[in-house]
Amino acid sequence: MTAAAAAPPPRRLRQGTVVSYGFGAVAYGVKDTGFGAFLLFFYNQVMGLPQTTVSFVIMAALLIDAFADPAIGFLSDRTRSRWGRRHPWMYGSALPIMIGYVIVWSPPAGATPTQLLVWLFVFAVLVRTAVSTYEVPSVALAPELTSDYDERTRILAWRYLWGWAGAIATLLVAWLYFFRPAPGFPDGALNPAGYQGLAVACALMMGVAILVSALATHREIPNLPRPTAGGAPAGVGHGFRELRQTLNNRGFAVLMLAGLCTYTNQGVITALGVYAGTHIWGFTPGDYVLQALGFILSASTAFLIAPRLGKRRSKPAVAATVVVIGASLITLPYWLRFAGLMPPLGDPLLPKLAIAISLCGTAFNITGFIMGASMMADVVEESETRTGRRDEGVFFAGAFFMQKCTSGVGIFLAGLILAAAGFPERAVPGQVAADVLDRLALIHAASYLGVACLASFIFSRFPFGRAEHEARLRALGAGRVEA
Repeated sequence: MTAAAAAPPPRRLRQGTVVSYGFGAVAYGVKDTGFGAFLLFFYNQVMGLPQTTVSFVIMAALLIDAFADPAIGFLSDRTRSRWGRRHPWMYGSALPIMIGYVIVWSPPAGATPTQLLVWLFVFAVLVRTAVSTYEVPSVALAPELTSDYDERTRILAWRYLWGWAGAIATLLVAWLYFFRPAPGFPDGALNPAGYQGLAVACALMMGVAILVSALATHREIPNLPRPTAGGAPAGVGHGFRELRQTLNNRGFAVLMLAGLCTYTNQGVITALGVYAGTHIWGFTPGDYVLQALGFILSASTAFLIAPRLGKRRSKPAVAATVVVIGASLITLPYWLRFAGLMPPLGDPLLPKLAIAISLCGTAFNITGFIMGASMMADVVEESETRTGRRDEGVFFAGAFFMQKCTSGVGIFLAGLILAAAGFPERAVPGQVAADVLDRLALIHAASYLGVACLASFIFSRFPFGRAEHEARLRALGAGRVEA
């Protein structure tokens, strides 16, 4: 059994440390928004490939992560260096992420459909794996920085706030600059050149975020738990036994299943956002900008309320409640549309009303994500009491894999929904049949709400709360440090 250092003290961190640590999530917010909002649209509507085929290839690329993410987490947990366990991985990830991200949006001119699909698969795998080498070790720092039950929620709230800031920045840059109408492209989102410019801008944002966060948290390395040097596994078989022992954890299983539901839902709604916005709600480029700005309010609201709710109620109860409220609000515009209570298509009030209602739901959804991540941090000590190891990297690799379902399983399901609705390739706004739009709205809203209810039930089965966590800290000998 691998020996582990004592759990970190339940301290309150300096504000600058919390903010700079969370800033690294900008990288994932940028990557995930690009993949989630535009990758299916680009290869389907711009490059002309069938939506079901594109969405399947994107999901197939995700399957590689089922092996890569736990391996990276496992190796990160067992890395021994003067820079600790996490920072060597964080520093080394920046350049591969930047290069891979630009390439995936720059398929060769004149490529056949098969060549385009191979290009998409290979470089989507490259980008996802490179992002894993940063995000898994980075987010694994959260339970290492402090073991305080509420401080972890504060830390991860900042991380989600910065992640959404990266997402919002991507949307704003896309719609305000790269997707502006151009000669031959009155709809700028159909201009291939815009995606290449956007990819370069996103790559730069990701590289800066990664390096700033890694450098700013470098001084915390001496304060992080350091497993003893004798903890390296004796061989491959021993390593797999340790990994299996670590993952045999009820709390982890609950969060993985709930995360699969919530992040898949997020992936579906993100991938269908441009389709629904343009064809069902009549969004203009200005409406997409307004929506992106509105996400700032949603993320800020979640950032403020998540730590407060976590102090007043148990994290599982909060998560189970907010995911249902969020889904109900996000799908409400569709139900109002079927009831004839929304303005008609073409009315300038329609997109504003749809945006306002869905932004309220988004705030609740982000709150649920924060709670789920905070519960995952608490699983670390629960596992340590059974295994004697601190396996932050392994647990958060699982959590990160669930997040990447946003641009994998979610996109695949979005492709199936489009196919079931009979949505055409290269669709022209205002020329898609009304029955097609009705089917798209109904299938999307009903499936989204159903999956959210399942996630709520799973969250309610999380096996422990504050009292059990604090009892474990006392058993592990983590002394309290004043802020």
